[in-house]
Amino acid sequence: MSFSNLGLSEKVLAAVEASGYTEPTAIQAGAIPHVLERRDVLGIAQTGTGKTASFTLPMITMLEKGRARARMPRTLILEPTRELAAQVEENFQRYGANQKLNVALLIGGVSFADQDRKLERGADVLIATPGRLLDHFERGKLLLQGVDILVIDEADRMLDMGFIPDIERICKLIPFTRQTLFFSATMPPEIQKLADAFLQNPARVEVAKASSTAETVDQKIIGADTEDYEKRAVLRNLINEAENLTNAIVFCNRKRDVATLFRSLDRHGFSVGALHGDMDQRSRMTMLENFKNNNIKILVASDVAARGLDIPTVSHVFNFDLPIHAEDYVHRIGRTGRAGREGSAVSIVTANDQKALTAIQELIGKELEWLGEAVDFEAALEEKKNRKRNARGTKNTRSRNGKKNASADLAEAPQPEVAADAFETELGSSAMTTRNTDRGSRKKAPGNDGITFRNSAHVPAFLLRQTAAQAKD
Repeated sequence: MSFSNLGLSEKVLAAVEASGYTEPTAIQAGAIPHVLERRDVLGIAQTGTGKTASFTLPMITMLEKGRARARMPRTLILEPTRELAAQVEENFQRYGANQKLNVALLIGGVSFADQDRKLERGADVLIATPGRLLDHFERGKLLLQGVDILVIDEADRMLDMGFIPDIERICKLIPFTRQTLFFSATMPPEIQKLADAFLQNPARVEVAKASSTAETVDQKIIGADTEDYEKRAVLRNLINEAENLTNAIVFCNRKRDVATLFRSLDRHGFSVGALHGDMDQRSRMTMLENFKNNNIKILVASDVAARGLDIPTVSHVFNFDLPIHAEDYVHRIGRTGRAGREGSAVSIVTANDQKALTAIQELIGKELEWLGEAVDFEAALEEKKNRKRNARGTKNTRSRNGKKNASADLAEAPQPEVAADAFETELGSSAMTTRNTDRGSRKKAPGNDGITFRNSAHVPAFLLRQTAAQAKD
């Protein structure tokens, strides 16, 4: 089958041909006719199979007729991250080269004023992240009554990352008669229920089992010690010994680990960059451009780079940490082996990763092959318990010894001697009396029968003064 059989316009077909594509992928062949029929579509396919073109190509065809009005976009595409939104904009620029379409991109980290000017000119296509979209709406700069097509890309992530309230609100602002398109690589049952609330009698296009991985990706796992410095050594060996490595993405779970690993690889002489959500938008886009242009060889990233980024030449993916959510594993390794190319994905596994590894293998439906010796999780768990037990025992021993030593030191400490002779010499034996009690020897100040002091060489001076009665005597 060729693109000409899908019902696309001549201008779109010319742009596709100029881009070097001749045959549609399975998801494109299945979804594009339904989109052109104005049906709701739920598309599920592996990463790297061309899901973005499955909605951009028919949308461009349908947008050839008509014109957008100021502040009233004709179509809306929601993306979970800034990078994905910018990538979709690139697709419209590429395939809409023969059209006069106004495309507006609303993402964080960019001036509101520049985005307002694009909205004022009228946007045929509005690509946005939910937060920035609602910001413009609340400022009165955006009207959504004219939206005919709503696209929710990476649907499971959009609905699973706290975007549910925003999406529900946005859907209420858009006409009920809209056409809605969902595309994703994974669709867990709980997310499926949420997707059904936004779709009306959708055409389900599923070209592969949900959450399956591409056969072109060679997947391996390797054991390592739980200490981060040991994991970093394992990663360096993997990079140095990898065959046909042109460039690679290394995934970490936490942003601070991205920064730490970046500094480590940089110190060891690797050509490396970093990408995570705390970076400003300009830095993030610059880093991606450098990676795409092969100015850097290794990109250390958080899951912000796991979804939808289309960099076809990525040869390897390394999971420095196994992902917390098993679905993210599918998206991470989908950055390699794209568009029929071969790729390699290696994940570092420690004794703490048993649950995560089990969840991943259950999700993708197969056992991952070990490089070298497999991790003995039961033995590692027992060793971990012994370490905790020994650490607890050592702490208790130190505590007991500390108390004993403190008691001994207190008992052996020299006790202050009573300088009674000094007082008797100064005041006379009649001016000072002593008594012994169960609390030890105490001193009684002269002329103050009710006041006594513990053994001490010091008595306040005002208590040593003679009373008026004593002066008369």
